[in-house]
Amino acid sequence: METAVRRARRKALVDQGRCVACGCCMKVCPLGAIRVVDGVAAQVQEEKCVGCGKCARECPATVIAIREVES
Repeated sequence: METAVRRARRKALVDQGRCVACGCCMKVCPLGAIRVVDGVAAQVQEEKCVGCGKCARECPATVIAIREVES
């Protein structure tokens, strides 16, 4: 009998209160998982995000973190 193994997945999380909506993260996301909403803050579409970290490295305001989330 096989037991189910739970794996943590990585996702990008934006501190929307500190985001400056520059769009740098959007430009580097290879899967189009980030968009700037109403010119106010970036928002991650979790179903598309694979947690690669490109957005976090590119963010000039350093408001994006890559976190493990339960799947």
